[in-house]
Amino acid sequence: MPAGRLRRPFAPARRPAYAKGVTGHRSDPTILWQPSAEAVASAAVTAFGRQVEERAGRPLPTYDDLWRWSVQDLPGFWGAVWDLADPPGAVRGDPVLDRAAMPGARWFPGSRLNYAASALAHPAGARALVALAEARDPVTVTYGELAQQVGAAAAGLRRLGVGPGDRVAAYLPNGSEAVVAMLAVASLGAVWSAAAPETGPAAALDRFGQIDPVVLLATDGYRYGGRDFDRRDQGAAIAAGLPSLRAVVRVPHLGAGRPAGAPGPPAGTDGRAGVPTVGWGELCAEPAAPVFEPVAFDHPLWILYSSGTTGAPKPIVHGHGGMLLEQAKYLRLHVDLRPSDVFFWFTTTGWMMWNFVVGGLLVGSTIVLYDGSPVHPGPEALWAMAAEQQITVFGTSAPFLMAQRRSGLDPASGHDLSAVRMVGSTGAPLPPEGFDWVYQHVGRDLLLGSISGGTDVCTAFVGSCPVLPVYRGEIQCRALGAAVAVYDEAGRAVVGQVGELVITRPMPCMPVGLWGDPDMARYRASYFDTYPGVWRHGDWAELTERGSLVIAGRSDSTLNRGGVRMGTAEFYRLLETVDGVDDALVVDTTGAEVEGRLILFVVPAPGRELDDGLGEAIRQAIRRELSPRHLPDRLVAVADVPRTLSGKKVEVPVKRLLTGTPAERALTPGALENPEAVDALLTAYREAEAPERS
Repeated sequence: MPAGRLRRPFAPARRPAYAKGVTGHRSDPTILWQPSAEAVASAAVTAFGRQVEERAGRPLPTYDDLWRWSVQDLPGFWGAVWDLADPPGAVRGDPVLDRAAMPGARWFPGSRLNYAASALAHPAGARALVALAEARDPVTVTYGELAQQVGAAAAGLRRLGVGPGDRVAAYLPNGSEAVVAMLAVASLGAVWSAAAPETGPAAALDRFGQIDPVVLLATDGYRYGGRDFDRRDQGAAIAAGLPSLRAVVRVPHLGAGRPAGAPGPPAGTDGRAGVPTVGWGELCAEPAAPVFEPVAFDHPLWILYSSGTTGAPKPIVHGHGGMLLEQAKYLRLHVDLRPSDVFFWFTTTGWMMWNFVVGGLLVGSTIVLYDGSPVHPGPEALWAMAAEQQITVFGTSAPFLMAQRRSGLDPASGHDLSAVRMVGSTGAPLPPEGFDWVYQHVGRDLLLGSISGGTDVCTAFVGSCPVLPVYRGEIQCRALGAAVAVYDEAGRAVVGQVGELVITRPMPCMPVGLWGDPDMARYRASYFDTYPGVWRHGDWAELTERGSLVIAGRSDSTLNRGGVRMGTAEFYRLLETVDGVDDALVVDTTGAEVEGRLILFVVPAPGRELDDGLGEAIRQAIRRELSPRHLPDRLVAVADVPRTLSGKKVEVPVKRLLTGTPAERALTPGALENPEAVDALLTAYREAEAPERS
């Protein structure tokens, strides 16, 4: 670009108005927020775009231009991201990308680095984390203190025999100890894997039992909604089921915050016969500076797990280099996260968003951890915390935001939320009404970042961007470096209609593999069976002509009625507008060769019943706003909707149960947040069906 020429960098490109059509999402092109010219000019993604124009060999004046270059020139883009992340002590090998095939792409061969080194490479006096919990007093840790604690914990793990490649399992709440332990494990080149303490022993063993951990870190319990939950016996049961263990580390949580003289939880047991058991304090007793084991770019960093609702959870392995570059890219460029930011996302240690939050340390920001109920001691507890901690990036789930909306809450009226510049939403599609609520009752001048990705990649490949407008009900963009497309049934890329969300080119954050899958057979079957060489994510989505996206639901739970397909998210979006409906689950029992029935399970709002009036209101709304073919064959009242441990509605397992799959094959109760809701739902369904059969 000629010197002195002025332009507004990454101004949204002019695009034709989106034409509504029967094949696509009923798009509402209303702009709810637009960044100022000053905000666009100062955004990190703007500076990045200017820096890479020489590499690209052409101007990149809009975000769309930058995105297209990022997925066309993978070595150029990811080489620039390496420079952006600037991992301390790393040795960069060449080439950036050895082969671009999927699966099997090899990134930065010959490189050596360590994720933990980047997470701790910040001024010692800066705040690294604030840990809040119902059960304990607030804990603030600086980067210098965090480095000391990581060094001491790593030394303790080393004394227990932990070395590169060993797996360390954690059954811990979302506190400072979990972050210290994870970074200590990473610094050793060992492999981290966690389950939240709400997880039952059977479900935890379904996960940890696949990876043969050598050490288990287990909490004594947690507090949720004002109630203490002792988990010592559960930790002991997990330890007893892991013959690979060399040691168990007890990590206090309930005991650490209990007032003097207050009764503790009932007596329990921990450890197992023949396995040494040490306390957290003993593990970290000897001061030591952190030492970072240089590992290969694809050396395993952590193992995450698929939901496991219909079988053994997939143990998904992510590498040091892939996670370091992806988190640095997304958080710096898409969230515009900086050292001055205070970054929070409501999560447990068992959800990938916990790993995403810890990634805030790569940027040098302050991360906020919270363990407890999001609505205790009152429904606006998280907003009060946001005000008190001056949180700038506040992340949560779409179900939480919609529940706050249904409750008629107005957080901005009672709390100073002026520091919040971004609200993040994930876990499920956020309906347009959720967008409205955030801008009306949280803040008008903020970026609402609805994002979608998954445990499989431990990031969002469609999400937020600080230089683009927010359209009502839509995800802003495809992330840089993510070659996202939408395919129709013939495998052709389409715009303006719903289809399969795919990724057509590799990303460093794609799994290194699945643990215990040496020939990659399970890995290929999970992601590449439908379109060879193309990642099929399992979401049904629409890419609009503006470059924004709408997630319509999981493609394996798509509602196909008489050849008209519709995503479950469309149903839920509509039902949010029906007075008297608190929650819902929709299931189409149609199989490959059988035209089934559409069953709508409805949770009535407090004080309401699923009577003829409410049922007719639901049917009229569906006929009017969706399609007559999608009128439910049966409406069934239930008290609760079953959800996974990460809060997602359980649609496919319920479909399998309704179509005759035995319960032991249809779902894993331990993978559910509320397994009792499944039995109650099936009972309600059988009772609703009984009059027809009599």
